[in-house]
Amino acid sequence: MNIKEAADRLGISARAIRFYEEKGLISPAKQTGNGYRSYTENDIWRLQTIAALREIGMSLEDIAHAIGEIDQGNQQRLEEYLELQQAVMYAQWIELKRMLDTTQRMIDLNRQDGPLEVSHLHVLADSSRRLREARQNWHDRWNYDTQASIHDERVQATNRANSEHVKSEQLELYHNYDEALEQTADWISPILGEKGLDIGTGTGNLAGRLLQRGADMTAIDQSREMLRTCRNKYPDMHVKLGNFLALPFADHSFDFVVSSFAFHHLSPDQQLLALEEMQRVLTSRGRICLTDLMFTDADHRDAFTDQVKATGQEEWLRAVRERHFPLLGELCVWLESHGYVTKLIRYNELLHTVLAVPLR
Repeated sequence: MNIKEAADRLGISARAIRFYEEKGLISPAKQTGNGYRSYTENDIWRLQTIAALREIGMSLEDIAHAIGEIDQGNQQRLEEYLELQQAVMYAQWIELKRMLDTTQRMIDLNRQDGPLEVSHLHVLADSSRRLREARQNWHDRWNYDTQASIHDERVQATNRANSEHVKSEQLELYHNYDEALEQTADWISPILGEKGLDIGTGTGNLAGRLLQRGADMTAIDQSREMLRTCRNKYPDMHVKLGNFLALPFADHSFDFVVSSFAFHHLSPDQQLLALEEMQRVLTSRGRICLTDLMFTDADHRDAFTDQVKATGQEEWLRAVRERHFPLLGELCVWLESHGYVTKLIRYNELLHTVLAVPLR
């Protein structure tokens, strides 16, 4: 069929078809003699795919990559591109919701009796801007894609050293790892079929424990390579690209949310956003369980920092500066002020598990 027939069939303009051809997304054959392009059923299928991907906001560059994966029969890579686009759309939606909320608060202030305090509007606007920047500024400075193949080996090496009481001055984040993950699973104690979300799942070690206890588990991570390892280990688990700050799920989707050894990668502002996101995707009776390295309070953080400075533990000093180990007291205050009752357990100087269960 010619370009007009193809355009009529697809409901798009001939100009759009020519544009996609110029970008190398399609390569229709030319008719002998007149040189006009002839569009086959495969060309029509490709154009339909391009139009569908454009409809969800995918860039032309990503569409080219996605079509290349389709041509090679790589369904997993195609799914990753779609999940990435979905994560982008969720982030935009969450940001729009926040802007709508800020606008409504400004309207409410304007309706109050007496003259409007413009400074109040500035405070709201500044708060909204700060949170937007916090959401946008996260990046994986540790490049976890490159660590996926050795992650489980590293964790178990730390556990072996810990069980053999081998003291190390090096940076080891995973002391008491198995004990903490097992305790987390015990505290969640999922009912058969409950829907759970593990954020920053890595290779799926915590999510796998909960899956084995009968939970319907979804695991998300921003690292494709970590997720590939997770998928290979637990084929029955739902695996999706995503991060703490824009969970790619509808409101009230899960009965519980867990995370282990990942929350400290967020800045303090980002941690608050992450808690809000967890609460958003939970049912009204949903519970939260976080296992991570945490300071009990600012005094503990300062004392620990002074200690590693005095003993010359440069890796730990850099970790304290680059990572953001939560303050346990502040975390529990936030949870309790948002309708949860909390309990916690401490495994070593830094590692804690916090369980938050709604009062209602």
